[in-house]
Amino acid sequence: MNGLLHVWEQGDLVSRGVAAMLLLMSIAAWVIILWKGWVLARVRRDMAQGVGLLWQARDLGAARQAVEGVDREGVMVPLIDAAQGAPAPGTLEDAGDPEAQLTRRLRDALHAVLTRLQAGQVLLASVGAVSPFVGLFGTVWGIYHAMIAISTEGSVGIDKVAGPVGESLIMTATGLAVAIPAVLAYNVLGKYVSACEADLEGLAHDLRELVLGRPASGRGD
Repeated sequence: MNGLLHVWEQGDLVSRGVAAMLLLMSIAAWVIILWKGWVLARVRRDMAQGVGLLWQARDLGAARQAVEGVDREGVMVPLIDAAQGAPAPGTLEDAGDPEAQLTRRLRDALHAVLTRLQAGQVLLASVGAVSPFVGLFGTVWGIYHAMIAISTEGSVGIDKVAGPVGESLIMTATGLAVAIPAVLAYNVLGKYVSACEADLEGLAHDLRELVLGRPASGRGD
């Protein structure tokens, strides 16, 4: 911490800008990590309960009411609405095959839900990829200015070089400290998103088969 404070106090506008950028990226990454972890945990719990309620209902209308009470993140209700929906009469959509219309509605609803679940993943990937290079740039910039300061003194010794260079290398370590949690979280949360995507695709398929009057694989769950 003392090293970071010294770098901030002795640094110029560029060095402080790099430090501020790393701080902002770290804050943004941790906000996304905590928020998405909480959201995805809720989705998994709600879906486990909601699927059971759906298949115990008398019809899709009753299923929607039952699921709405536990679907806190709104990932199942849009699919049920899409299964119950119907195109406006006289439109181009209404002129299509009913089975294709149902498939399109479920697909669009599924894509909208997955887009919400994937929110923040790009930011985590960007922080994980960029922050080490931002830290490295801060290190190079700090060493450059340290060398200039040392050269102006007219004498170079290991004691004069080690301090400024060591403090500059803190920027690289800070960049890695920002990147590593972001990369790990991106991979872990990505697995949870993929699991939710598989469950939602299965639910969309079962709803489609139910509306078309075919046996649905989710009835036995």
